[in-house]
Amino acid sequence: MSDQPAPSHPAPAAEHTAVRGGAGPAALPDAGPYDALLLLSFGGPEGPDDVVPFLENVTRGRGIPRERLKEVGRHYFLFGGVSPINAQNRELLHALRKDFAEAGLDLPVYWGNRNWAPYLTDTLREISAAGHRRVLVLATSAYASYSGCRQYRENLAAAMSALADEGRPVPRVDKLRHYFNHPGFVQPMVDATLTALAELPAGVREGARLAFTTHSIPVSAADTSGPVAGHGSGGAYVAQHMDVARVVAEAVRQATGVERPWELVYQSRSGAPHIPWLEPDICDHLEEVHAAGAQAVVMVPIGFVSDHMEVKYDLDTEAAAKAAELGLPVSRAATVGADPRFAAAVRDLVLERAAAERGRTPERCALGALGPSHDVCPAGCCPARTPAPAAAGTD
Repeated sequence: MSDQPAPSHPAPAAEHTAVRGGAGPAALPDAGPYDALLLLSFGGPEGPDDVVPFLENVTRGRGIPRERLKEVGRHYFLFGGVSPINAQNRELLHALRKDFAEAGLDLPVYWGNRNWAPYLTDTLREISAAGHRRVLVLATSAYASYSGCRQYRENLAAAMSALADEGRPVPRVDKLRHYFNHPGFVQPMVDATLTALAELPAGVREGARLAFTTHSIPVSAADTSGPVAGHGSGGAYVAQHMDVARVVAEAVRQATGVERPWELVYQSRSGAPHIPWLEPDICDHLEEVHAAGAQAVVMVPIGFVSDHMEVKYDLDTEAAAKAAELGLPVSRAATVGADPRFAAAVRDLVLERAAAERGRTPERCALGALGPSHDVCPAGCCPARTPAPAAAGTD
């Protein structure tokens, strides 16, 4: 990716305004009643010897043989057995702490993972030992789905149960709302898309299509994700991605003066072949648009917070190889990562939720048609095939 600044362009107009906290311009931001923020992520191996144990954590309970896990881990071994996600989380952790300090927000930020060190239970134990009793959670997944929301809530419930079994104080835990349409998440993606367009050869740039990519999930899981306004109790996963894609595509149109065809496509399928998953796959999509005469494609990974393994391999390696095979020029937009605007957006979300907990009615930042998501997940939201206790919701 180029290090040159993204071209300037008009920002999308927000439909809501963030609450900043405090009674006046000189007031410090108030996170009360919360006394800590937990950055909760997936985790990843940090060396070749970590790969199989990490995958055993990810697939625990599924009975997958160790030899099969070695085969699955080949993507990691191509990168020295190191997933970029932990380093990227360290960068985000630093960005959050820096933003909070500069804004005068006195709120410690911790980091825990579902599947690798620092493990969630260890971090929650540290939080408890430090005396924190009201914790907000930022999950590194912006959208509604079982794997992107409820599974994190199940992990939180399991960690809280472990602390209770040890006789430790168990903090109350709440989760920040889905932030897929917060300007601090969307605007960096707009800029990254413009930068990726600028990286294409000049002769094909104007005719480039946009392919918005996200993780494929089973169709049944997509149908039961939610709720979302106008879609009833399910369908939120696709609806939320489509809404963000429209906002980004329109901002790119305004910036470039070119109306570009765009599609939402999927990647990183990992399920059994007989189970329907969301389609089309990015590689199939590249073949289709190339056959239809597309001049170039910009891949925009709107479904991912950072450039972790599924971006580095599935897009930068696999999809890029398919494009090269086809002779189709492609570029890939960067993810949000530790962009300062995203860190500021997290601060907005913290202050918004804190104000609501204090009985205020904060204004809420959101772009697009869907509006801000709910604070508390309703009962039955994004269900698993096997029910399990979940924290930070109504069930």
